[in-house]
Amino acid sequence: MAADGEKQQGHRPGIYKQKNKGHKHGKHRTKGEIERENKGRVSVTVLTKKQRKEQKKMDRRHKANQLRKNKKDLVLTEKRRLGSRDGPPHLVVVVSLHAQADSGAITKLLRGEGAGGIVHHDRCISGVSDSFGLILPRFKQRFTFLSQSTADMHSLLDVTKIADSLVFVLDSTEGWDTYGDYCLSCLFAQGLPSYALVCQGVSELPVKKRVESRRALSKITEARFPDARLFPLDSEQDATLLLRHLGTQRQRKLGFRSKRSHLLAQHVTFTPNNPVDSTSGPTGLGTLCVSGYVRGRPLRVDRLVHISGHGDFQLSQIDAPVDPLPLNLTVSRPLKPSKGGDVDMLVGVADGGENEAPVRVLMKADPSNRESLQAEAEVDPMDGEQTWPTESELLEAEEARKKKRVMKVPKGTSDYQATWIVDEGEEENGDIDEESSDDDDDDDDDIMDEAMDKEDGETDSQDPGSCCDSEEEEEEEEVCSTERAGADQRYDEHMDEAAEEEGLKRYREARANEMFPDEVDTPLDAPARIRFQRYRGLKSFRSSPWDPMENLPLDYSRIFQFQSFERTRRRILAEAAAEEDGAMDGWYVTLHIIDVPFSVMESVQSGKPLVLVSLLPHEQKMSVMHVLVRRHPSNTEPIKSKEELVFHCGFRRFRASPIFSQHTSADKHKMERFLRPDAPTVVSLYAPITFPPAGVLLFKQRNDGIQDLVATGTLLSCDPQRVVLKRIVLSGHPFKINRRSAVVRYMFFNRDDIMWFKPVELRTKWGRRGHIKEALGTHGHMKCVFDNQLRSQDTVLMNLYKRVYPRWTYDPYVPAPLTWVKKEGTVEMEDLDME
Repeated sequence: MAADGEKQQGHRPGIYKQKNKGHKHGKHRTKGEIERENKGRVSVTVLTKKQRKEQKKMDRRHKANQLRKNKKDLVLTEKRRLGSRDGPPHLVVVVSLHAQADSGAITKLLRGEGAGGIVHHDRCISGVSDSFGLILPRFKQRFTFLSQSTADMHSLLDVTKIADSLVFVLDSTEGWDTYGDYCLSCLFAQGLPSYALVCQGVSELPVKKRVESRRALSKITEARFPDARLFPLDSEQDATLLLRHLGTQRQRKLGFRSKRSHLLAQHVTFTPNNPVDSTSGPTGLGTLCVSGYVRGRPLRVDRLVHISGHGDFQLSQIDAPVDPLPLNLTVSRPLKPSKGGDVDMLVGVADGGENEAPVRVLMKADPSNRESLQAEAEVDPMDGEQTWPTESELLEAEEARKKKRVMKVPKGTSDYQATWIVDEGEEENGDIDEESSDDDDDDDDDIMDEAMDKEDGETDSQDPGSCCDSEEEEEEEEVCSTERAGADQRYDEHMDEAAEEEGLKRYREARANEMFPDEVDTPLDAPARIRFQRYRGLKSFRSSPWDPMENLPLDYSRIFQFQSFERTRRRILAEAAAEEDGAMDGWYVTLHIIDVPFSVMESVQSGKPLVLVSLLPHEQKMSVMHVLVRRHPSNTEPIKSKEELVFHCGFRRFRASPIFSQHTSADKHKMERFLRPDAPTVVSLYAPITFPPAGVLLFKQRNDGIQDLVATGTLLSCDPQRVVLKRIVLSGHPFKINRRSAVVRYMFFNRDDIMWFKPVELRTKWGRRGHIKEALGTHGHMKCVFDNQLRSQDTVLMNLYKRVYPRWTYDPYVPAPLTWVKKEGTVEMEDLDME
């Protein structure tokens, strides 16, 4: 017996415990039945000892240390490879965020002798004057510096997409101005690489004010850059510290560029396909030879390349010229300034050879394996489904042929000619059908505009006697207004009356849609069953079915569709990550791009940088793309659905007319007539396929050429079967109420319309639900039954839906916005046709 107060210990079976067979209950299940019932579950006794064995504490700690060390080594290898002998030069873009900040002084200080570097190439980027290559033997690194003006927004966005580091030049007192903050919003939206903040003029301040100035500037930069370090750049020692920081800082990965190989052109030549005319110069298509360092993934010759702002092209071959910026440079002559004041390019000898090595051809494209430039599907208009008519259809056609129409025709008209004569009633019906088949957006908006104009006219026509009572006051105002007439006239000279009227109209539409969402008036001059024949009612917007393949537009025959876009995306990105064929990352190559228009060379000659990216499979084909965006706080102008916008999606930029819809998890999505400022919105449009992740910027171009940032977001998916439904709401007024039944008027105006829409469910603004029971009379009164007592101040509503699609207005050409030019501390606008 156990002692008092002690508990008896339970028996714990060991590993050699006897295991008896299970009871045979007579069902005699087979092995397959047992596996199907278990659904993959495995008994604990079946598990192996290796899986059942638990690691000890020290083993788990050692394993975690190993994984941590491997990841750390991988990050260090990538960091050390950038700018080294095996990797591409460290690409640094200098951006000025204030009108008074001088980025040229920064680059001039970085190329000085005190920084410890050797300027090997002046103007190393083709077309960009303020660019140079820098070799630092002390750090065993090489850099490529490029000073990009914020005036050209397109070039700024293109260059920062492929930059390894950004150097933001700030003002010593204000940090950045309004336009600089606008540029930062665009850069943050598309993805910001590693950066450094630089300011000048701090050392010129008195010693007591330096700390206060740096503290105030740090407080300004905390909003945008919480953990950024501010570098003063007033001496060559400061330049050395900045270079060391740029070469050792952690690199931020951008998803849309790390999955694709990209290149910044350093040398560009153009060879026309046709002989050059001495009078007109090179025109038409030709071969563009672009030299530069491959970045990102390996570059394959059979893939398509996209030139930002110009389109997609094919490669013919890839060459391997001599690296113009070798790290083991031997200087043949001392550094001397040239006559123009710039530094001469040093003559370097790589690998100890005196003669340049001949250009080697790395690979040539195989026309049979090269990807096609086909962007749209080939449509055969005769390739439709044709069925043989049934016997009942043949009998109906025979009876219809026997029933002849009796109509008046001119004398001498044959039977064949008479069949082409249309009655007046049929012609009117045909016109109505054509009008109803058009887009209903404009019709609904015109109805709203007329209603708003009537209200304004009523308010203007009130109180007609007030004009006679205030004649003396008007004479006094005319005398006083002569002094302001000159100023008002000068102010009106810069005002565009057409733009003002358009803005007022758009504002009224947005306000009416906000006050009465989706409500439209039933037309008086046309039957509602004809006007709204493309709409249908839904019992439940969430659960009612809608076939996504029903009544597709003709534009859907031109696009491509994936059976599973997400599965294809994972497969293609995995194959791209495992590729080892082609020009590797860090190689200096020359790409031969065929059938390129001469406008690309003109863009380079005008001073714009040239950015190339290798496209993944299927990324040149058109489909329906969806983008999730949020309205930018700086823009308050109403943006209507199907309005032309400028898109910056990944490395592409184009113009398109999208539609807006709600971001929900259902299989149907409600269309938004205007871009909402308070909620995320899905933007659907016809565009080339792009695999996410990719940042998206939406701009709206004004009539004067300025492009305003409207919204920012990310690429969502590619899904042509996403159902976007436009809703219209027909409203009626309860005329007589008798408990649950009521007589409703002003929703329809004839009996046939009531019988046509009788199956559609009704609802009220106060939450009642009901249906149409019968029509009363011939003027649109109807008896309705609801689920509860109806209030006299309530409004009866009927929801109707139809599927909508974006407009096919895709245009890869985007005109350059107004160029911002700095003059004497101010910012002015110049209209320069850069493209």
